Amino acid sequence: MSEDDPAQPTSQTASTVERAADVLVLFAESATPTLGVTEIADRLSLSKAAVHRILASLRSRQLIELDEETRRYSLGVMSMRLGLAYLDRIDIRGVAAPELAALSAETGETATLSVRSGKGRIYVEQVTPAREVRMSVTLGVPYPLHIGASSKVFLAFLPDTERDGYLSRHASGERATLREQLEHIRQVGYAVSYGERQPGAGSVAAPVFDHAGRPLAVISVCGPLERFRNEADGCAAALVKATARVSGRLGYLS
Repeated sequence: MSEDDPAQPTSQTASTVERAADVLVLFAESATPTLGVTEIADRLSLSKAAVHRILASLRSRQLIELDEETRRYSLGVMSMRLGLAYLDRIDIRGVAAPELAALSAETGETATLSVRSGKGRIYVEQVTPAREVRMSVTLGVPYPLHIGASSKVFLAFLPDTERDGYLSRHASGERATLREQLEHIRQVGYAVSYGERQPGAGSVAAPVFDHAGRPLAVISVCGPLERFRNEADGCAAALVKATARVSGRLGYLS
């Protein structure tokens, strides 16, 4: 290709942009908050001169910051603003919708999505199966956090102070039982309930985490109790995989 070929600058620009993007992704996925030029060059198979040029360009846009004392780099304030802008635009119902449909199709049961509402939680979406006998939930109705699988998942994964504050309203005996249940939920990663909130219904529920590891939502699979008892383990396995994918799309790194 000749030097005056008009396609050459375009190709070079695309390559530069890709390398800059690789550097930003490397910072985002790094186990340490700072990286040195040599580390970046080695991990991306770039020359140190190329890394210096890329970092200088990213610094000019405040996407990368340099610690003058250690000569190590970290993500800059503009990277944070980009991340926050993305998070502000996340629609949890839109993100979860494909997984709800897939879960319902895979399990043959109803898949639901819950979010926090005040001191409780509400259903905001559901997908029901094409079966004559099936469960359905009422959207928008508030439920407490200590009854039922979806509620207890929220309670189990809340920050300690918030969870303790909620539990403090309960009698000591009930509080001790709830603490044992919540600890088990945290250990296995999901909750199971049989006729607890709604007689004749069974469900499994698992959390959806945001980028900071907080429980943003809960997805559940539920069905008629008599049928669901034999399905719970399979539903739980499918559910945990689905919530992991949704959490990943929200920026959560397990």
